[in-house]
Amino acid sequence: MLAARLHPAAIPLPQSPSPPPSLRLRSPRAASARTLAPRAAAASATAVSTKPAAAAVPLSADRNVVRIGLPSKGRMAEQTLSLLKSCQLAVRQLNPRQYTADVPLIPNLEVWFQRPKDIVRKLQSGDLDLGIVGFDTVSEYGQASDDLVVVHDALDFGQCRLSLAVPKGGAFENINSVEDLAKMPEWTEERPLRVVTGFGYLGAKFLKENGFKHVTLLSADGALESFPPMGMADAIVDLVSSGTTLRENNLKEIEGGVVLESQATLVASRRSLHKREGVLEITHELLERLEAHLRASTELMVTANMRGNSAEEVAERVLSLTSICGLQGPTISPVYCRRDGKVALEYYAMNVVVPQKMIYKCIQQLRSIGGSGVLVTKLTYIFDEETPRWRNLLTELGL
Repeated sequence: MLAARLHPAAIPLPQSPSPPPSLRLRSPRAASARTLAPRAAAASATAVSTKPAAAAVPLSADRNVVRIGLPSKGRMAEQTLSLLKSCQLAVRQLNPRQYTADVPLIPNLEVWFQRPKDIVRKLQSGDLDLGIVGFDTVSEYGQASDDLVVVHDALDFGQCRLSLAVPKGGAFENINSVEDLAKMPEWTEERPLRVVTGFGYLGAKFLKENGFKHVTLLSADGALESFPPMGMADAIVDLVSSGTTLRENNLKEIEGGVVLESQATLVASRRSLHKREGVLEITHELLERLEAHLRASTELMVTANMRGNSAEEVAERVLSLTSICGLQGPTISPVYCRRDGKVALEYYAMNVVVPQKMIYKCIQQLRSIGGSGVLVTKLTYIFDEETPRWRNLLTELGL
């Protein structure tokens, strides 16, 4: 029997014979290759919605401003503000003791600094319309809400994974997978596997789906790595980034033990998107700015001078090298100089956008076809004709 206890109150485990409502993750039809989509177990991702378990809370009608919740403390808060500033959406907080702020470039947007789990709860209650929060928090605290929609699933910070870990030695020395752990004969109804976690919903769901029969689920908010060495638990389900803390406390992750992969996401209330004036328009602007900036952060503009008899000849040479073909292709323009008192055309300037990680290879290839005077420039934005995630959001909303 799969039991559950919370210091002593119980964390309810799914009891129905069919799997509990799951987070449905949908991949963007035209998402760029750089996207790192968060996923639950092995699922790929973009928009997320969860099945409702109770009647929806009515939309609050006593305000005409749009509210966004941002993390109030820690590294997540700093990285959120940094990203918004990079998108020319600096947050102005006149009093550091207040929980409210604004974004001068979006006058109708009101910022509220909140704990991440409260952002999710207030999105569901209608007190917030938008929020930036980790996917792990959305998944844990938004477990029963159809109202949560992940607008952007990969803001490129706050990367971590929710993972199951066990001690390296003792009875677990030869335990290298979730299957090994579930089949250990030590776990009985009288002596269940004790798992400590701050993610009661996700932890219980994962253990049930992986066939664990005799489990006691304990709740704790911090220093979970200390529980197994102290003899208070056999395993932990906790957030992991580098894994250093696990290793230093003689714990190890095991195969198949990743519950969920996470990073920062932009989340919205479905009801607000449909019913509150201005939310859809502000969401569109945020999404466009974020998408354009994040894409540009991985690319560089390269300019080089090349000798040639025509722009077409230079373009042919550049297009023969597929790694420097750019977004749609190179831009070729004439470079004029003065020879013997006359204007002459001997060079053409070639502009192309290339991935940062390929910059040196690009320079070598340009030199091989006669490129010189190569300039490399950072980009701020790359706007597409239409952001793929915007089209996905409209589809999700039935618009």
